[in-house]
Amino acid sequence: MLNVMRLRMLCELHRRGTLAEVAQALSYTPSAVSQQLSLLERETGVTLFERVGRGVRLTDDAVGLVAHAEAVLARLEQAESELAAAQPQIRGTLRVASFQSVVVELAPPALTLLAERHPQLRVEISHREVGPAYSALLSHQFDVILGEEYPGLPDEIRVGVDRADLVRDRLCLAVPATGPWASAPNVLADLRAAPWALDPADSPTGAWGRAVCRTAGFEPPIAFENSDPLLQAHLVSSGHAVAFIPALIAGRHQGGVQLIGLPGDPHRTLHTAVRDGRAAHPAVRAFRAALAEVASERAAIPVARWLDDA
Repeated sequence: MLNVMRLRMLCELHRRGTLAEVAQALSYTPSAVSQQLSLLERETGVTLFERVGRGVRLTDDAVGLVAHAEAVLARLEQAESELAAAQPQIRGTLRVASFQSVVVELAPPALTLLAERHPQLRVEISHREVGPAYSALLSHQFDVILGEEYPGLPDEIRVGVDRADLVRDRLCLAVPATGPWASAPNVLADLRAAPWALDPADSPTGAWGRAVCRTAGFEPPIAFENSDPLLQAHLVSSGHAVAFIPALIAGRHQGGVQLIGLPGDPHRTLHTAVRDGRAAHPAVRAFRAALAEVASERAAIPVARWLDDA
């Protein structure tokens, strides 16, 4: 009988490529991972991997075994979900990874709902960017991740992942309520000389923001480059910058920020993702339901006016 934990290590090796990364993901030492995979080779009677430089390459036999192992792991999670669903109360610990704006805007009220409805359910939330969070989800470090997708930058379709969209959050131009940039823009190019706050260029949000400005015919002069949407909103409300800010974030700063609708009315899509085998778990379903309830209440934030198309 093949050992399930060793099969999981093989799946991680297929995904990550080095023993060191497998060890880090599963909280083992590299030598322990190597020993367990050597035992798996003896159990199967075939060579499973070959060393290539600092990494390893799985053999064809190993790749075939990985497919079976992933199916086994998914079925085991489905079994756990069915057992949990048969219990009278939702309990246990749910591990969640999220990027910042969802943690700030949606998670606290969702946690309040869960505490009222399912007091024996504990939710642990860690801040992660979307890419690393998906990797950790597939490694079973998290049960749920909260992600986002920007216009023209579709999220990668991942095998074994169940994704559910939460809400379409309008992307707006945010300008200060007072000061030199408060009444400036009729078209986006009117802000070609304004100080901009944008995410780094190598991030999906930063790439999207620069593309919008370039389509309008100018390169934005970036005074503040950071990936913190709350800081960007504060810089706008204090009169130091203009920025593209999701409506859910800008709603916190309505006293000092004007929200202006962009041509085409772009939105980002907020979503949850879980492993296929975990999707039916009652804790996951309860968490997703609470988030969706909160998101639907907070998404309809009006804009002050709209930019012209030209």
